[in-house]
Amino acid sequence: MSVLPSPIIVLLTAVVSGNTTREPELADNWQASQCCVVNINSSFFTEQMSERTLDYFLSRGQIRSKDAALIEWSHAANSKDRIAEALKEADLLMRDCHPKEPIMAHPPETDSDITLQEWLKEVVKHRKGIKLDFKSLEAVAPSMVLLKEVWDHLHGPVWLNADILPGPGGTAAPLDPQAFLDAIGTCSSHAVLSLGWTTGWTADTTNPAYSWDNICEMEEVCRTLKSPVTFPVRVALLAQSFCQLKWLLQKSDRYTLTVWTGQHDKFEVQDLLRYRQEFGKHKIYYDLPDPQRQWLPLLTLKPPVFSSPLV
Repeated sequence: MSVLPSPIIVLLTAVVSGNTTREPELADNWQASQCCVVNINSSFFTEQMSERTLDYFLSRGQIRSKDAALIEWSHAANSKDRIAEALKEADLLMRDCHPKEPIMAHPPETDSDITLQEWLKEVVKHRKGIKLDFKSLEAVAPSMVLLKEVWDHLHGPVWLNADILPGPGGTAAPLDPQAFLDAIGTCSSHAVLSLGWTTGWTADTTNPAYSWDNICEMEEVCRTLKSPVTFPVRVALLAQSFCQLKWLLQKSDRYTLTVWTGQHDKFEVQDLLRYRQEFGKHKIYYDLPDPQRQWLPLLTLKPPVFSSPLV
């Protein structure tokens, strides 16, 4: 099995909460590189950020084909040192005490050495796309104010993520869909909206699929939106949800999927293969840890050769 080299583009993720048919040689020839420096003004940013993420990077020569597997997320930079090291994912909450503002921390932590404002300044230096993952409505509006301040200096796509509907096995409360979209306001026209469901997964049992009610409710929310929309879907639930998600993707060319996995989830690579073959490599993003990403080249093998489930 060949190992997938580092993808070309990195989308840097921040979790925001309040306390409140591919080329056969692609797998062997992917090259790791830094993002090109692209100086953009406000009008250019507004125009281009409404395009699909792949179109944006393809037009700049940063990827050579419309394959969403070339996009990678970095995770867990909750401090200045971690951002300097690797620009990995950062988690955000609203500070309880004065000054009350978005900070980079993950519950149960309540404070941090870096605020969202400082984090955004660092992101601009490193010229990455960004994804803000909102865990509470309280954090959305002040984060949008800070985001607007750096619009002119951003050099890649902006994704705005939130779980806005209850989904299979989910126990966390989702954000109210309309309230979330209202809080984003005009920023939505410049971004990719990543809108998902709260979910759960239990080992050694039959886990439910994304139901038709789940899917139809999401489609109703998104049908009038003008922005590109990606739906984060739990990879361990893909096998039992194929018909529902196929129907959803067929409702609009603006729609894509972003598959992700929980820390202890188990899934079969065949589940990814079916989606990639049915919808094409440009419709499925992979927000997966490195141990799982190394299996992505197998998605092109015919017939597929797979062994044990991925954990």
